[in-house]
Amino acid sequence: MKILALDSSGNVASVALIEDDVLKAEYTIDYKKTHSQTLLPMLDELKRMTELNLESIDAIAVAEGPGSFTGLRIGAATAKGLALALNKPIVPVPTTEGLAYNLFGHSGVICPIMDARREQVYTGLFGFISASEECDTCDKKEGHYEFVRIRETAAMGIEELCKILNERGEEVIFLGDGVAVYREKIAGLMKVPYLFAPAHLNRQHAGSVGVRGMELFAAGKVQSAAQHSPVYYRTSQAERERREKAQIRPMRYEDLGIVSEMENTSYPDPWSNRGFEEELSNENAMCVVIEDTTGVVGYAVAILTGEDADLVKITVAGKERCKGYGRKLLDEVVAELGNRGIRNVTLEVRASNEPAITLYERAGFTSEGVRPNFYEKPSEDAIIYWLRK
Repeated sequence: MKILALDSSGNVASVALIEDDVLKAEYTIDYKKTHSQTLLPMLDELKRMTELNLESIDAIAVAEGPGSFTGLRIGAATAKGLALALNKPIVPVPTTEGLAYNLFGHSGVICPIMDARREQVYTGLFGFISASEECDTCDKKEGHYEFVRIRETAAMGIEELCKILNERGEEVIFLGDGVAVYREKIAGLMKVPYLFAPAHLNRQHAGSVGVRGMELFAAGKVQSAAQHSPVYYRTSQAERERREKAQIRPMRYEDLGIVSEMENTSYPDPWSNRGFEEELSNENAMCVVIEDTTGVVGYAVAILTGEDADLVKITVAGKERCKGYGRKLLDEVVAELGNRGIRNVTLEVRASNEPAITLYERAGFTSEGVRPNFYEKPSEDAIIYWLRK
């Protein structure tokens, strides 16, 4: 197996070629130049020095995130371009897992920390379990190490991270560019044994991304060029500022064009314009939109009956999802319903709509029943949720 690996998720730019169990080449640099200046020339040099025929590779492993938004986009664009031209699959490797593989076989808790700014780090907790006898998950015997995710990758404050590590009570090794930023804070907060990885192991290496990528490739965790995109783990500063400036206001008749467009692209059985017009004129309905600096990005419709309200519509434009608009819209709609004397809010959701279910449950809604085959196109059960005060 031959894997070409890329990592431009942080200040480091790194490319590597791994063939079977041999790291044929790795080119890594941590200097002032931008990845747009370094990544492709480094790849070209690696190709020249190893006389690599790109058609001979089996897959392209790339650090998918978290990390620098610009760096991740450059890495993803490079991987997608190569994958498309060569008709090869992409193996997305979480940046934190690539970093953890720098310390393959380490007996303690491995804690990559990447500076996420705003007093936060991107981090996850990992480890390697030595198999002293035949492993349950493979046919390898003694000497084999099984990779373990102790805690999934997330953004959090360094104080919260150290509290979690202290509660675990195990020795920890830190690595990543966040060490330089938070070394003194870590020293003041840690109550369990800890150490910092040495210089040759504490930054991203495409070789480690490639090794982890080989395991993921063997497990079938691959994507096409069209499917691949970076995983940011939180929105960019510009997007956060957009969301913070977003306002909820009453829906107007002039909003119906954009609302209908979102409705038609979001549902197989959309409401018509007439449906929205009827609710706008219904004194027992609350129709609102959420609007940021770019315009209307979502809407909601609730029908009020006594002390109860049925939230019949809550929708965010496809390209604006997973940016916090849905939660902001939901929270403010529930608050306004409370101001109007509503004590209980109900809604229905397709059983397969996991993102929406997660949103509702995090907002305090609880499942209280199922309506079999409630939805059409396709036929599917509806889960009934209530928020009761």
